[in-house]
Amino acid sequence: MELWDLYTADRIPTGRTMVRGEKMPEGLYRIVVHVCVFNRAGEMLIQQRQPFKDGWSNLWDLTVGGSAVAGETSPEAAERELAEELGLKSVLHAARPALTIHFRQGFDDIYLIDAEPQIADLRFQYEEVQAARWCGKDGILRMIAEKTFIPYNPALIEMLFVLHEHRDVYIAGDWTRRVSAP
Repeated sequence: MELWDLYTADRIPTGRTMVRGEKMPEGLYRIVVHVCVFNRAGEMLIQQRQPFKDGWSNLWDLTVGGSAVAGETSPEAAERELAEELGLKSVLHAARPALTIHFRQGFDDIYLIDAEPQIADLRFQYEEVQAARWCGKDGILRMIAEKTFIPYNPALIEMLFVLHEHRDVYIAGDWTRRVSAP
């Protein structure tokens, strides 16, 4: 049983929780996270969901994503999702999301990080991930059009690549230091 903390529209914790799968209480919200890992070539690490996974089965997706569980901060949820789904260790406790999207049931915090993991070194979570690869913006947009990628709004994908190119990013291996992207 997975529990989610509930927040007000202003993102103030209510002290209430809900069980995953239950109906979201009216006027309350939850936190979801996505992490987009980029390499020096400007490509994003993307993952393919398992064919038996509920929701978007067999489709490609951003690097990792999931719900924050009760008691977790957004950066802690991002760290956990990276470790669970791909076996990547990171320290994001001081990180702020590059972008937060408000959706009907909550807040989706999107983190952008630079790292160079080798695909062969990734450890896929069997229940979630069947494959991973590096892909550029045009490739992801083509996959969305071909319906082999989760149908994100193409403008979001464009924005993620622009934000990565023009915002400060956290560099893997030195999470205490921020550097500007070229």
